[in-house]
Amino acid sequence: MMMSEKPPLPGDGQRDEADLGSGVEQEVTLETARDGWDSKVEYFLAQLGFSVGLGNVWRFPYLCHQNGGGAFILLYVVLMLLVGVPLFFLELAAGQSIRQGSIGVWRHISPKLVGIGYSSCVVCFFVALYYNVIIGWSIFYMGNSFQYPLPWEKCPTEGNITVKECAASSPTSYFWYRKALDITDSIDETGELNPIITGCLLAAWVIVCLAMYKGIKSTGKVMYFSSVFPYVVLLCFLIRGVTLDGASEGIKFMFYPRLEILADVQVWRQAATQVFFALGLGFGSVIAYSSYNPRNNNCHRDAFTVSGVNFLTSVLASLVVFAVLGFRAKTIATNCVKRNLKAISSASLPDLFNASNVENLTLDGYEDWYRSVGQYLKIPDYNITACSLEEELKQGVEGTGLAFIAFTEAMTLFPGSPFWSVLFFLMLLNLGLSTMFGTMAGILTPLTDTFKTLRNHKLIFTACSCVLGFLIGLMFTQRCGNYFVTMFDDYSATLPLIIVVIFQTVSVAWVYGADRFLEDLKRMLNRPVPVVYKYLWKYVCPVAMLGLLGASLLKMVLNRPTYTAWNREKASKEDLPYPGWALAVLVSLIVVAFLPVPIGYLHSLLLDRLGQSPADPEARYEPCATTDTDLTPLDTLHPLLEENHHSHSANGHIESVQSSVL
Repeated sequence: MMMSEKPPLPGDGQRDEADLGSGVEQEVTLETARDGWDSKVEYFLAQLGFSVGLGNVWRFPYLCHQNGGGAFILLYVVLMLLVGVPLFFLELAAGQSIRQGSIGVWRHISPKLVGIGYSSCVVCFFVALYYNVIIGWSIFYMGNSFQYPLPWEKCPTEGNITVKECAASSPTSYFWYRKALDITDSIDETGELNPIITGCLLAAWVIVCLAMYKGIKSTGKVMYFSSVFPYVVLLCFLIRGVTLDGASEGIKFMFYPRLEILADVQVWRQAATQVFFALGLGFGSVIAYSSYNPRNNNCHRDAFTVSGVNFLTSVLASLVVFAVLGFRAKTIATNCVKRNLKAISSASLPDLFNASNVENLTLDGYEDWYRSVGQYLKIPDYNITACSLEEELKQGVEGTGLAFIAFTEAMTLFPGSPFWSVLFFLMLLNLGLSTMFGTMAGILTPLTDTFKTLRNHKLIFTACSCVLGFLIGLMFTQRCGNYFVTMFDDYSATLPLIIVVIFQTVSVAWVYGADRFLEDLKRMLNRPVPVVYKYLWKYVCPVAMLGLLGASLLKMVLNRPTYTAWNREKASKEDLPYPGWALAVLVSLIVVAFLPVPIGYLHSLLLDRLGQSPADPEARYEPCATTDTDLTPLDTLHPLLEENHHSHSANGHIESVQSSVL
């Protein structure tokens, strides 16, 4: 079949019996149906749980305050409405209409595009490998939170001397880099496996396996807790955070708009990338979850609802993060001022300076005094510092630096710190798990839909996938494992997923046809879909994604990839370039993730040349039906129903139809 051909989606209801193969005998067998969602609530929580993840808590706040504050939020909303929501709606609609995982959906559009689905599976597997390690870290910290005082509250001592590495950094940094990770100085130094983190990784994979072993039937029930609990914790932290001294300064620092920064192309790139990953586009998980929906589900409304809640969650998390970090920064800055004043009061100062003028200064007043007078003072064996609140707010506000260093340090200042620490890391655990369930669905659903053997042994396949993920994941539990987590996080998904989404959009808007797709959705939803999506899918989204791809490639080419390492002697972080072998691994991750796309295309061309490619794309795979709540069979099965009216199940509708050409 040529790329220009446009096969109808399930639901067209226009195919007659000749389309199924003129003069060819049809064999219809009845099989067990793919499970459907028990309720709309389960589906909504699953979709929301997948899209709302750790990035909402530790990535969005960082990008917001680094890239213009309120101006970045405005840019983020615009890009979400013009690019994010249309692409999210496209995936929801394609999965719900065709009722397949990512492999089946794009093979249905054209057999030449089947590689898009396989590429999504590869990326999901890469992400699952390192994402579960982060869940393991959360388990480790949560387990260590059940003690008072918290183990990262004070530096350990050797005899009567404070450990040098801790004294030169901070208790939280020391606990993270030395106690949790026992990290090496560079990625070249591998080191042995960390037994405690390995055990936590095993526990994480066991949890995922138990939650996935019955497919969405078991996952849906877990979502009632894993998707809702983080909001309870965020609200608790918000209520506690806004009452802290310094919370207003932290929130003001984050949201203060700096419009001039919008002229920077990299700000647009980061905003588009955050929209892209916040909604989970390209993973195939959105398609997998929506494929279990009844056909009349209003996926258009779901697209706006999930996207809106996702954005509000990011804002809520940002309020919590900067309220707490504002408290932490003000506490540190105030203690800094007190130390400086103590040094000043005990020193012999020139007559032109009266220390009594400083004793009651506010932080703003101290900064003014420091700029005009303090920086010129010379005290033997003591260095008077600026004690800047803003500089403290800039420290450790992204990724693991936020969760495992800055936020943990702030919680040690709370009354009842173990309670808040348990809550925080239990929240991270649930945020990670809900996203992990969706990621695994992006692997398991399309493969079980495509291969009958896997579908008939779904439990074994799920367990084997988890075991394989754990065994490969051991590379992340080495002493240098954190550097590999950074590598996978930065490079294994970004470029391949952008390319996948470009192909997805072009497949629907140009190969299948945006007008035909909108007409299919009108019949499926029993209501018209705004025609503006035609132009967004055909022009705006592809151009935006191509721009994002170009900006990302340009950044990689112009700047040699680096990673942040921990130097034990200096007790500080430093940026190091990846060595040659690591660059080879990095490039291999990108190539392997994208490789299924051209392989699928070439394989289809080869079948065409050999005369083995079917005229009908559906003849090459088995369409899976999801049990509908209204007991209405799929439109594409109408011809089969007319010939096989005795094939109905006891509840009055086809549960699954398998057709094969004999």
